[in-house]
Amino acid sequence: MREEGTLFSFSLAILPHVAAFAHPSFPTYQLLDSGDGEKLERFGNNVLRRPDPQALWRPRLDRKTWQVADLSFVRESDRGGRWQSRGNQPKSWQMEVLGAKIHIRPTPFKHVGLFPEQAANWQWVEQQWRDQNEFSSTKKTLLNLFGYTGVASILAAQNGAEVTHVDASKSSITWAAENAHLSGLDERAIRWICDDAATFAAREVRRGNRYDGILLDPPHYGRGPKGEKWQFEDHIAPLLDSCRQLLNPDGPSFLILSTYAIGYSPIAFENMLRDFGSGQVETGELALPEESGERLLPCGFCARYVRGN
Repeated sequence: MREEGTLFSFSLAILPHVAAFAHPSFPTYQLLDSGDGEKLERFGNNVLRRPDPQALWRPRLDRKTWQVADLSFVRESDRGGRWQSRGNQPKSWQMEVLGAKIHIRPTPFKHVGLFPEQAANWQWVEQQWRDQNEFSSTKKTLLNLFGYTGVASILAAQNGAEVTHVDASKSSITWAAENAHLSGLDERAIRWICDDAATFAAREVRRGNRYDGILLDPPHYGRGPKGEKWQFEDHIAPLLDSCRQLLNPDGPSFLILSTYAIGYSPIAFENMLRDFGSGQVETGELALPEESGERLLPCGFCARYVRGN
């Protein structure tokens, strides 16, 4: 049996430069089972059952086990649904993730405020900070676009980085700031920006600002706070061009692009990051292992770029 909660990424073997990603666990999360278009997960002390279109296979556990989930998501339309409680379950609870403390809040869109598969990237970023510190002792800067509830921002700030966190949703910004406070960070530890990611990045280019690391986890479709339209296939290339200009040219820097439920190959991600020029690129697929260790649940594509000294 694999270690509880271990997070894996694996990559297409046909690309010779693609690395296999594997990272240690955090014990407060566990994928118990998946199948029939659903997944069964433990977040802290609560077991959740919710849809996952990638789980096309049959569940490993019996249906009785699934039926005792503390909270089950009931889809009511293509826009969302509601959570059904087995008992008097809390509407939110706290959970520790690799040193950060966050609020788990099941939403009508089936999300809960945490994407555990991203832990593979969080720990990769931590390694980048260590590598960069060997090159320079100056304080590192991170730009987290589409930052959601801020786990990546909090972990980076706890590692001493100056973090700019951008999200188009005011409620997500508020949630992220609450998580930062819960994690013991000073209110000035992270710069919170409610803005359209592409608009903000273009503005930062004009200002001449630079970052040692950039994180992007964009949706397929979305709206900015002023109604700005985000469509992945139309806007990802201009946004990446801004990010290329924002990466620090005077030392090691990095960028991570990840996304879920988008019908593109990791090879497309590879080609986009190759446009950044000299540097190392690795692409693959984020995945979570089930408790049994027998299967992986795919959780989206990921590409990482590192610019050398």
